[in-house]
Amino acid sequence: MSSLEIYQNQILNSINMGLIVLDADTKILMWNAWMEKHSGISSQYALQHTITTVFPSPPSIAFTNVLKNSITYGLPAILSNALHRSPLPLFTEDEGSKQQVPIHQSITITTLNADAKGMDAGAVATCYLIQVTDSSTSIRREKMLRSHSEVLKKDATTDSLTGLYNRRFFDEHYKIALGQAIRQKHPLSIFMIDIDYFKQYNDYYGHPAGDKILIKVAATLKTQISRSSDMLARYGGEEFAVVLPSIDADGALQVAQRVREAVRGLAIPHVDSVFGVVTVSVGVACAVPSQGSDHEALVKSADIALYQAKHAGRDRVALAPHMQPDNGGQ
Repeated sequence: MSSLEIYQNQILNSINMGLIVLDADTKILMWNAWMEKHSGISSQYALQHTITTVFPSPPSIAFTNVLKNSITYGLPAILSNALHRSPLPLFTEDEGSKQQVPIHQSITITTLNADAKGMDAGAVATCYLIQVTDSSTSIRREKMLRSHSEVLKKDATTDSLTGLYNRRFFDEHYKIALGQAIRQKHPLSIFMIDIDYFKQYNDYYGHPAGDKILIKVAATLKTQISRSSDMLARYGGEEFAVVLPSIDADGALQVAQRVREAVRGLAIPHVDSVFGVVTVSVGVACAVPSQGSDHEALVKSADIALYQAKHAGRDRVALAPHMQPDNGGQ
């Protein structure tokens, strides 16, 4: 063997991908070190077999069909990992479990043509190069990036204390819900919910206890806002906001009263409240918005209604100023 041939063999066996060369009858003519490592089959054994008989279990039907087409029509072919995870029974060691797991592969088949003139008798004029790339690392990287992206997205839209959506998400969701209500000419209701005497609670029980109250109230509100189209967010501090699409004022009032009663029903002691327990006040606004109207009007109205509920004694529900307030609470 010449020095050049030695170098060629070293190059072929050092490449970090599988290289297989077949003749027109799919008999294996070359089987590099990467293939030996991940198939567990020596080159000496492989050179005595065809690609369909060399493995303990046969290649996938997709691989067999693509190879057949390449041989028949002389065209290159690609098996992408997106559609064909493991066309060939090749394995690698999992870093965590140390067990052998299938390699996710990308496979390219290329026809190699040579001029038969001047070749030794019996030499093969046409053969087929199969390149096998391990896609497992790139897939793991994609999953990791996707996971990180989802975490970042969640962090950007979720309140870390209560697990509810945050003010930023509320603002974006409200715009979408408002646009849908305008197009569909459906009512849209907004709640502003505030924990009564929350500053006094923090002063008496301490801020860690106040955080626990926020978490409990948030969880209770979540049980009352049940439709998939509804949205509950922590608006800021001890204040929460709710978007209820396609629900009129009467329906919104019923939900608001359930919310108020559910929080009072927790019976959480609050010695600095006139009620002796933790309660909430709710401001409600409802309208069928129209194109060109003030997009912030509903939120402003719900905020004013919340102020009315507070001013009227707390632990109650109030409707927006252009409606008759409901003083059915305490």
